[in-house]
Amino acid sequence: MQQLIQNVNSRVAVSPAFEQALYDNFQLQRVAKNEQLLLSHNTARKLYFIEKGTFRTFYTHQDKEISSWFYKQNQWMTAWHSFYLQQPSFEYIEALEDSVVYAIDIFQHKKLIKQFPAFANFARSLAEKQLAFLDSYFKGYMFMSAKERYDVLLAFFPDVELRVKLRYIATHLGISQETLSRIRKKR
Repeated sequence: MQQLIQNVNSRVAVSPAFEQALYDNFQLQRVAKNEQLLLSHNTARKLYFIEKGTFRTFYTHQDKEISSWFYKQNQWMTAWHSFYLQQPSFEYIEALEDSVVYAIDIFQHKKLIKQFPAFANFARSLAEKQLAFLDSYFKGYMFMSAKERYDVLLAFFPDVELRVKLRYIATHLGISQETLSRIRKKR
């Protein structure tokens, strides 16, 4: 839980009462490798802080799994569109390793926003950062070569190859595993 407190404290001041509320409202959850925290068409009711492990979000297109993003320790994760709008998700969330997360459900999240201005500021900051990241990442992404997309992924997640199956990386990049292998050999 200390990683979560430090992460929140890096954005907003955490008073003793606010810290206790974080302890009271986030639930420790152990997640087994290959376990899915969210299924497509279900509504994302939880926001997760990853203390340990790696996850991917993915969706299916023409019966193929497409990895949309990878998350690792000390990051926040959910199906963002589904969580914020409380609408069914088009994504799945899957553990790629045995993992430990802290989860808060949407109702507790909203309660903390009302109770603690610092949490409201934190939640806004988190949403703004996620929106800005997605906007800049994907707008530039579609004009990049496969190698450039791979380099950008490595900049965000340097050890991705050690923690994520190459086939998942290839689907995220929109290329075949063979093309990914050629790109990796040229590095």
